[in-house]
This record gives sequence, C-alpha cells and structure tokens, in this order.
Amino acid sequence: MIRAKNIHKNYDDLHVLKGVDIHIKKGEIVSIVGASGAGKTTLLQILGTLDRASSNKKFELSINGTNISAVKDKALAKFRNEHIGFIFQFHQLLPEFTALENVCLPAFIKGTKKSEAENRAKELLDFLGLSHRYDHKPNELSGGEQQRVAVARALINKPDLIFADEPSGNLDSESAENLHKLFFKLRDEFGQTFVIVTHNKELADMADKKLTMVDGKILI
Repeated sequence: MIRAKNIHKNYDDLHVLKGVDIHIKKGEIVSIVGASGAGKTTLLQILGTLDRASSNKKFELSINGTNISAVKDKALAKFRNEHIGFIFQFHQLLPEFTALENVCLPAFIKGTKKSEAENRAKELLDFLGLSHRYDHKPNELSGGEQQRVAVARALINKPDLIFADEPSGNLDSESAENLHKLFFKLRDEFGQTFVIVTHNKELADMADKKLTMVDGKILI
C-alpha cells in the first residue's frame, strides 16, 4: 500500500526528516509516536501527498502502486481527492455548512452528482450514529460529534488510505475511546488502511504496528 525509502525533508537549514523508510500493508492500522518535534506530522503530510519530500536526496514514495514523485501537482490533487482521506485534531469543518454539507464537500470536488453524494453522506452519518444531525452546523455539535463528521468526510470518496493527525487530541476520554474503537470497526467494515500520528498511548498500542520516531528517523 505505502512504500517509502530515504525520505528527507529540509526547511532551509532545518533537517526535519533524515532518511525515513516505511512499508505499510493494505488494511493495516499503523500508529506513529514520538516526542514533539520528532517529525511525525511532517512525515504524515509527505505520505499523504500534502507536501513533497526534499528533492536533493534520492528517494522513493509509492502509494497503491503509483509513483508519487512522478505525479504533477494537478494530477496529485486528483489522486489525493480520490484515494486519500484525512482526519485532523481540530476537525477542519467549515462553520457555515451543515454536517451533511461538510461531509459532501470532497465528493463535490470529485464531481459526484449532488444526489449521489448526499445519499452516500447520509449512509456514513447513519453508520456513525449521526442520523439526527444532518442539518446541524459544527457549533451545534459536541466535540465527539464534530470528529465523527470529519471521519465521514474522510470516507465519502471511499479512499484506500486514511491519515489521521492527533485525531483524539481534542476529545474527552470517553469520546477518544469511542473514536479509537471506530477506526478498527471502519477497517473491518470498509477495508481501509489507517496511518495515525498520536500521543495517545492506548490508541498507539491498539494498532497493528507501532512506529516510534526520534529526531527525524524511525527507530528500528
């Protein structure tokens, strides 16, 4: 599913990633842990195609057989929209839109018909226990409900991969536990691969594979 070799990232003189190698199989739930500043989010952004690895080093990055380094920006945006979903700590829901509209946005960007997108969004919201929240805006939802809307949005285009960056960092302990269980239920129901950056020890230890980052590298 994901094969990365010798991934480096420099910001001027700051060397954030120092030759990361990673192999993630289809259907795995992988957690990435480490101290703040270890390079976890930077790695997640590169694996998720939101950023590019530094090109001054020879590297490889393929996702589901696609050589990401060879894909131009416009085609990469299309690839990301169709194959990758994202869940962030702060939800990133648009406040002026309802839960249903927020979930539909990636499908609209893909060009999915409105009726088809809304039906799929309702199926996901129903699955996540939010059938009574279609028309509520983010400020009318609890933190846990907002995060489940973000999960539905990540799933709307039936992506192969879900990247999550501190997904439970803003939740109370009960909502966090429910979200963690949900990831495994989603994997079992839909077959997605999850890559999760987290400081939550419980979630990290639940994963099929736990990777620890220190100073821009993954410990072996």
